[in-house]
Amino acid sequence: MTVTVTYYCPHCGALAELDRDAYLADKAVTPFPFEGWTYATPDEEYESAEGVRFVCGEDGTLKDDEDGCGEPFYLSFVKYENGREVDPRRPAEYVELSEGTGPRGPQGPSGPTGQGGQ
Repeated sequence: MTVTVTYYCPHCGALAELDRDAYLADKAVTPFPFEGWTYATPDEEYESAEGVRFVCGEDGTLKDDEDGCGEPFYLSFVKYENGREVDPRRPAEYVELSEGTGPRGPQGPSGPTGQGGQ
């Protein structure tokens, strides 16, 4: 079953329409791609991709002859790995920045605090 779904451009608010299969589950529409997701254009076979890359006003998807801003935005579908939904906010790998005894940073103001002028 094919349905027409409408998405807002996160840059300018223009409405884009996409005719797609109803079984696809939307995760998010963002001004940036998710790390590790593959994107296709609205004219490509996006059902096998993990999302769709729109170009606002330049890919023929805008509703009602709206003017677009020309910026790309991304529709990401729900993605599963090993039977679990992938959280796009989790980094693909973790990096240890330093070895040490704990966080370092400014120690705060030096000298007496809370004392007014005398």
